[in-house]
Amino acid sequence: MDTSKQYAARLDATDALAPYQKEFYLNKDTIYMDGNSLGLLSKRAEQTVLQVLEDWKTYGIDGWTDGQYPWFTLSEKLGSSMAPLIGASAEEVLAMGSTTVNLHQLLATFYQPTADRYVIVSEALSFPTDLYAIHSHLDLHSISHKEGLRLIESQDGHTLSEEEIIASFDNDVAVVILSSVLYRSGQLLSLERLTKAAHDNGILIGFDLCHSIGSVPHQLKQWDVDFAFWCTYKHLNGGPGSVGGLFVHEKHHTALPGLRGWFGSDKSKQFDMSPLFHKSASVGSYQLGTPHLLSMAPLIGSLDMFTEVGIEAIRKKSLALTHYLRYLLNQLPDTQSFTISTPVHDKERGGHLLLEHPEAARICKALKSHGIIPDFRSPNGVRIAPVALYNSFTDVYKTAQTLAAIMKNKTYLQFENKRGVIA
Repeated sequence: MDTSKQYAARLDATDALAPYQKEFYLNKDTIYMDGNSLGLLSKRAEQTVLQVLEDWKTYGIDGWTDGQYPWFTLSEKLGSSMAPLIGASAEEVLAMGSTTVNLHQLLATFYQPTADRYVIVSEALSFPTDLYAIHSHLDLHSISHKEGLRLIESQDGHTLSEEEIIASFDNDVAVVILSSVLYRSGQLLSLERLTKAAHDNGILIGFDLCHSIGSVPHQLKQWDVDFAFWCTYKHLNGGPGSVGGLFVHEKHHTALPGLRGWFGSDKSKQFDMSPLFHKSASVGSYQLGTPHLLSMAPLIGSLDMFTEVGIEAIRKKSLALTHYLRYLLNQLPDTQSFTISTPVHDKERGGHLLLEHPEAARICKALKSHGIIPDFRSPNGVRIAPVALYNSFTDVYKTAQTLAAIMKNKTYLQFENKRGVIA
């Protein structure tokens, strides 16, 4: 491995996933390194949106059962396409809701506090929406946040100790909610280890997969994870506001969902319009209202590519991209002022690197002015996420070289060190 442009070109020449770059709309004047916030539009996703619109135009209400992608079972169809990405069966995965809506549904189902078990364990580094949802359910049960929520703190501000997480699994814990990959630092937790520890203590456990699905393979069924939830607009490239995903282990399928709606019915009885809820026998029972078809349509095309490529191949290239980026940043003289806060070992990191610097906000602005699209995280973080399906090793090379030039020439001083409204 070296820091030359030729080395990056050699890596690209042997990259089996390189042809998939042509599947995406890439701006020739920019290098997009923000796929862990919002993935790019693919041509297949665009085509499936147009097809769903065409079916609506052609069939009207008969689009529920006719057309290329019948709407009535589309949530289940997309769930079966996502199942291999997380190591689950088709009957355990569903496209529905959003990250927050799905967590509310899962908490309403699995958080059943008793006098002895009423604590929810989560982490202080969690994406805030998860904590807001947890607070809501504590409030609904009239349990104070101080008594009912046990937050695992970080010793370094970026990563979590799995030993400390496991040590918190006391006899008063009802449910554990953790991120698979921490959204800031990119730390990847051992879902298998944490699940076993929770179950050894009689505790249910679920994971937020927002920053891992489509980038990191999981084996949720094999690991006996109770439930999981995620968005689809990051590594899965489903588009802004695309419908989220939900996993519930089959061992829980006999239970009634905490929140119920008519689309969770047994499909053979749904249109009987019975006042009594006849639940689906699978994860489909967790659905609520009518699916958001136009927000699901891009996923049809996007997931088609994941089925072709396979999550293991995506993970292999993703690790190679972030490893190469870290190598360049550690070798180039002008990027030594950055602290890379993402764990080094493959088994401990997801699909992005977090670079810390006191001038991070203005450095991000300088990068954008040079056609590199990163992500800023307050107070001092630059997240860079090279995505396996549409980023190249040359992209990584140019990103590192541009960052080095910005630091050497101090061009970031032209910008205010303050984030915009959206970071």
